[in-house]
Order: sequence, then structure tokens, then C-alpha cells
Amino acid sequence: MTQALLSAEKITKVYPDGTVALTDVDFAVRPGEVHGLLGENGAGKTTLTKIISGLLPPTAGRIVWRGKPVQFSSPREALKAGIGMVHQHFALVGPFTGLENIALGAEGGRILSAVRAAAIRRRVEELMAASGLQAPLDVPVEELPVGVQQRLEILKMLFRDVELLILDEPTAVLTPQEVDELFPILRRLAAQGKSVVFITHKLREILAVTDRVTVLRRGRTVAVRDTPDTTVEELAQLMVGEAVVAKVRRAPRPPGPVVLRVQDLRVPGAQGRPAVDGVSFEVRSGEIFAIAGVQGNGQSELVEALVGLRPWTGEAELLGRSLRGKGPAQIAALGLAHIPEDRHALGLILEFNVVENAVLGRIRPFLDPLGGVRWRRATHFAQDLLTKFSVQARGVRAPARSLSGGNQQKLLVGRELSKTPKLLIANQPTRGLDVAATRYIRDLLLRLRDEGLAILLVSADLDEIVELADRVAVMYRGTFTGVLPAEELDWEKLGLLMGGVAVQGARE
Repeated sequence: MTQALLSAEKITKVYPDGTVALTDVDFAVRPGEVHGLLGENGAGKTTLTKIISGLLPPTAGRIVWRGKPVQFSSPREALKAGIGMVHQHFALVGPFTGLENIALGAEGGRILSAVRAAAIRRRVEELMAASGLQAPLDVPVEELPVGVQQRLEILKMLFRDVELLILDEPTAVLTPQEVDELFPILRRLAAQGKSVVFITHKLREILAVTDRVTVLRRGRTVAVRDTPDTTVEELAQLMVGEAVVAKVRRAPRPPGPVVLRVQDLRVPGAQGRPAVDGVSFEVRSGEIFAIAGVQGNGQSELVEALVGLRPWTGEAELLGRSLRGKGPAQIAALGLAHIPEDRHALGLILEFNVVENAVLGRIRPFLDPLGGVRWRRATHFAQDLLTKFSVQARGVRAPARSLSGGNQQKLLVGRELSKTPKLLIANQPTRGLDVAATRYIRDLLLRLRDEGLAILLVSADLDEIVELADRVAVMYRGTFTGVLPAEELDWEKLGLLMGGVAVQGARE
């Protein structure tokens, strides 16, 4: 058997607050392989890779690199040894060019001389030719698509001669075409002797690009599989510890009357540029109207405008009543419920307990005539919410922070749906959730749709879009590049529209 390039042996990590993130985890990467790292939210993937890349020390266990035990005290030390990590949030300086970002920290002095700059350019061009990672070097990175920015991040690591490249959810911000371009590049790097750790929630991607896969569950290693010998079903079961029910097919049904009508909506963005530029659409009862696209193309601003958090111009009506000039509480009173994209920043107060979060934003039904809170009534309501939406918690007095990500999301969804809305805006409703929680939320959305609820779904997950949507609008730089009905959904069409390319048959 080939000796491991890197092995993490019996790694345990206990945080200062007593949280046990990893227990006796074993993980090994061979030279020249693409190794998948799978696990549900909170399984320990991030903690493990932070330890490997020098961001965190282990509580117990050891890291062996090229046959020798090592102990990195910083990412700089790990990078110097040949281990580099590309995080989900890129570490690029927007106004700097691609070349300047690659050279940053490796200039060889305080001033980058013309001779040194020319040498760096030649080296980077050689790396681009060898790896297939093509990117403009003289354009400020803030003007580049996220897929190109990711290539620059990988080139940064290759420029520093890494032998092990860790990619954390690298496809989360890519179009399908960009994903198809990334995978051959990773295979080429492996063929050249580099090793890649590929972290993703998307099981299909694991089968498409990796040689082996390690599965973590609740901070422990539960399986290592040769990729050709496993299946999506087996990996899903290993991740959650039980069989995952196959997805429910969306039953065809005729949509009902218009619930939300939006006409020529414009929302200002940063630096005077419009974040949303003249968008028009309708959402009907009993349908899921989805907005797809790479994040950062105006989806968040569109949702914030509709729920009353941003100024806008144009027309927007909910059940025939204008939303113009109304705040979040007034709009909610008209029949709108909102699942925000960031449940921590916008949906829950983590220090509050389950009861307090259950009545957050809808306290009026629980007030007595003198304005005091009827806590007994609120507690019963919270207990019913936990039961109805299968929220696992230590109790209604437990702080929201103590719940898992999936259970936090269920609590948030349950609270919003308890308002008996006419329109639900679900923005990235399964982001960061494990397989089981994702399945629960998607099945719930389909059931609500079948019961006649109008749903505006915003998601960067194309699997989610294809599974749930009756119609799909693709958003690119603040506008819709096309609208497709479910029966015409096609990965290639979606990918082209996400990149701003017009597609025959897609209505603008």
C-alpha cells in the first residue's frame, strides 16, 4: 500500500467551553489522489482541516506529514511545509490584480521590483499552462467572476509549491459549467503528483471527482471508501447513520391565483450601482417559483426589498395590496413569512431560549391586556412547535445556540409557518444543513406547495432548484436572464443562464 502523504492519527479536539468536536479521528491522504471528506453539518470536517492546515492545535493525537510527526502553530508554517487551504470565503484583496494577489506575501521584500514582478509573472504563467487554471492577471479581482477568483486562490497555493491542497466546499459558488471545468483541473493536479482534499455536501460530486472518501459523523471517522466501490445511497446513510428516504417527486398541479406580483423592481446596491435592475415576475398559490444563480447577483437584495428591509422602486403587490413604504411587521401582517438566508444574523437570537425565539416577531398574540407576556401560553406554543416540526432540543428553556443547525432551521421555519402565511419567501432554506435536515425541509416545502401555499424559493443549490421548482428564473447581475418552466429545466441551460448567456426558449 502506498505510504500516506499526510495522516491525522487519533485526533481529538475539545474546545475551551467543553464542546467535543473530534474524537479519535483517523484520516489519511495518499500522494497524487483526490480525497473526499464528507460529513453532516457539525460532523467535524472544518475542525479537522483547520488542525491539518495549522489554524487549530489538536487536544490529542498527531499529524504525520511525509512520514514525520509535525505540529504546526500557524497556517504559515503549514504552507511552508507544503499544505495549503482554500476556504469558502476567499482571501483576496479586491482592488489588487490577480498577479498582485498571487504575489502578496511572497514578494521577497517590501517593494516588488520590476525584475521580481517579471519573474513572478513567468512562474504563474507556467503554472497556468501546466494546471489548466487560466485567469487574467492584470484585472482587479473585484471585477472578476467568483469562479475566476477561485482559480486565483488555487494558483496562489500552487505558486507556494503546496503538495496538499485542501478545498472547502469549492463548488458552492460555481455554475455547472465552472464545476465541469474545475474537476478536470483537479484530476490533472493529481496526475502531476499533487494531493487534493475535496470537502463538499454534494454526494454526486464525490463520485465524479474523488479517488477515495472519508466519512465523519459526530466527530468520529465512520468509514473510508474507494469511490468506485460506493454509491450515493451508501454515503448518505453513512453520513446520517440511517437510511435516507428517496426524494419525493413534485406532483404536477395547476397554479392558483397570483399572490405576489412584482413589476420593474429596482433596488440600489453598493457604489451607486443597482443591485436589482428592473425585475418583473409573479408567484401564484400552489407553486414554487425559484430564483437560481451564483450568489452575489442581487438575490439577497431582492428578498430584502420584498420583506421591507431595503428601499426600492417599481411595483410590488401581495394579494393586490402594495408593499410600497411598508416595514417588515406591516408586510408580515399582510400574509408574508420569511426564512432568511442567515438564520443566525437574521432569523434567531442565539442567546434567547426556544420559547423566546418561537414568539420572536409575533409577540402580540401572547400579550395580556396590560402588555405583559403570557409566558405559559408562549411555552405551550413553543412545545407544540417542537413536536409539530420535529425539533430536537433539551427543552423549551434551552438556548437556541445549543440546537444543531438543522434544528435551529426547523425552529425558524416552524415559527414562520405558524403565522399561516399566504406567501413564503425561503432564501437558501437548506444552506449548511445535513442530509436528513435538508430532506425534511425540502419535503416540507413540497407539501406546503401542494396545500396551496405560494413559495418564492431563492437557492444557489441547483439540485434543490431542479427538485422543487415549478418555474425557475435565473438571476445574473441584477436581472433575469431567463425564466424556465419545470418541464424545460436542463442543467446546461441553467448553467448558461447563470453565466449571463441567453438561451433559446427561456423567457426573459
